[in-house]
Amino acid sequence: MDGNSQHKRHLPVWLRSSFLILSLLGLGLLLKNAGLDHLFERQWIDENVRGNGLHGYIVFLTAGSLITGVGLPRQVVAFFGGYAFGFLAGLLLGTLAALGGCILAFYYARLFGRDLVRRLFPEKLQRFDEFVGGHPFSMTLIVRLLPVGSNLATNLIAGVSRIKKSGFFAGSFIGYLPQTLVFALAGSGLTVGSHWQILLSIALLVLSGILGVRLYRSMRHGHSYAKELDTPTDPE
Repeated sequence: MDGNSQHKRHLPVWLRSSFLILSLLGLGLLLKNAGLDHLFERQWIDENVRGNGLHGYIVFLTAGSLITGVGLPRQVVAFFGGYAFGFLAGLLLGTLAALGGCILAFYYARLFGRDLVRRLFPEKLQRFDEFVGGHPFSMTLIVRLLPVGSNLATNLIAGVSRIKKSGFFAGSFIGYLPQTLVFALAGSGLTVGSHWQILLSIALLVLSGILGVRLYRSMRHGHSYAKELDTPTDPE
């Protein structure tokens, strides 16, 4: 191992933690000053995404990955995916954008926050590792189906845990589909003015939450995911 690698590996925790905090603050300021805090409003979608062909697809995926990566609701991205591209394309693009944000947050935490979180929150990290256990795909799938928990917190904690990334990403992609379907359907209903699509999306949202809770209880025997991660029980 060369000197540069050893120096990088032995960077003090305070330096890594300072970089993590300052970089997050800097990213927030960048989003605001660049006007990106107005992404995924109807006017922005109409001007930059809808009807813009391949360019619109690229802008949607890039912006959707970025804003879900920093914690903005993936449901908003799914809704405007349905609005801009129709139900099926919106479903696929909304899910891919959410997965992109998941991957960004996961690797960000793995690169810069691993040592810090392990030293500050060893018990919480251990509980997460025990929660996913030897079934990263199925447990991640259940986590994504639950109507509680923080999407960003899940991504960051997974990034510093021992979870297998392939199982985590695959479980996240499949687990994102039901809620993405719901909001893409609602967004496409807004485009065509269909009230039944919006009502159906609400019913499907309730059903997806019930399914997640039932699967969770059957596999974890009543343990609380919110308690495992100690995160606010806001919708993902």
